[in-house]
Amino acid sequence: MPKNQFQRMVFAFLTVLVTVHAYVFYSLYVVNGTTLMQVTGSNSVLRAINEQGGISMFGHMLPIWAVVLIEFVFAYGLECSIGSPCSFKLACKNFELGKTHPVIFETAVICATVGIMCPVMSFLAAWFYYPYYAGFNLLTLLANWLKLVCFNLPFAFFSQLFFIQPLIRTVFGLLFREKAVEEEKETAGISALGGI
Repeated sequence: MPKNQFQRMVFAFLTVLVTVHAYVFYSLYVVNGTTLMQVTGSNSVLRAINEQGGISMFGHMLPIWAVVLIEFVFAYGLECSIGSPCSFKLACKNFELGKTHPVIFETAVICATVGIMCPVMSFLAAWFYYPYYAGFNLLTLLANWLKLVCFNLPFAFFSQLFFIQPLIRTVFGLLFREKAVEEEKETAGISALGGI
């Protein structure tokens, strides 16, 4: 678990980096892949995206890297400002940090994060990918948002719980292991001096 603000920012960065790529892949290939291939007559999703000139975002065709970058910026900002702090507080309301098994507490944090971030990012995606060429209708936006939440919530829950968070926690542990070992040695040294 991250112990200071810098580590929290790194943890959020790694999480959002993997998550945004996973969601763009899921959205383009799993949810919309067949439609993209049918519209363009292509036999692969990537070829279909290239033939149509990119992905429609904000009413303009953008390359995939731009879509990933825009989603990353929004997701990282939301994760740092709303997702992580609120999910930790929600988990602490139901479980005591020191008395609850770490796996259960981390699972509660993951579930709370998904419960917060999925509807928020789906709402932003409803704005990003709204078919502006057809005019704007608030009911259509809300229907698109609900549809995105229904598509994204199961994927978010299972991918975060069983793939993304275990991967990020492993990578994070490798990155900050030496620092944690040094801090433990310092703490043990201070404790030993205090006992003299």
